[in-house]
Amino acid sequence: MSDDGALVRRVLAGDVDAYRILVGRHRDRFGRFAFRMLGNREDAEEALQDTFVRAYRALAQCADPDRFDNWCFRILANRCRTRGARRSRYEATFVGDESAILSAPAPSTNGAGSEEADAVLKALGELEPAAREAFLLKYVEELTYDEMSRITGDGVSALKMRVKRACDRLREVLGEMND
Repeated sequence: MSDDGALVRRVLAGDVDAYRILVGRHRDRFGRFAFRMLGNREDAEEALQDTFVRAYRALAQCADPDRFDNWCFRILANRCRTRGARRSRYEATFVGDESAILSAPAPSTNGAGSEEADAVLKALGELEPAAREAFLLKYVEELTYDEMSRITGDGVSALKMRVKRACDRLREVLGEMND
């Protein structure tokens, strides 16, 4: 299996099938991140599709083809922010009861631990978007703070504070759910 850099160079040379390999390689990971950020499969899928289309169109601008995943992840994070902001404006316009939004059931994971997974997804949904993004990048995607900084464009100290606040808030929300 060739590395991302080689695949990017093949795509730039006209091999469209190489892009399918890149998408296949990163789709699941990116899809999980988008779903956790947006809390909605439809929105996550739209953000994901938009990301891959934008990345394809701008592939020549990828300064380090060997780091395609981080470059594309930055596009995904921006698409999730945009999609989330649009959804917030839409819900604010058409749903007057915020508690109805927050109490909407999280998608089931079907299987062992689904109640715990649902509780965590619901708790993640209660985080501010920037805190949720920082938490997911750090603890789910297991990125370093430097990598997170390159993806988000935010400083390391700001990201550390967001992750800390996200952890504190998650403990609080999950504690309330267990009471």
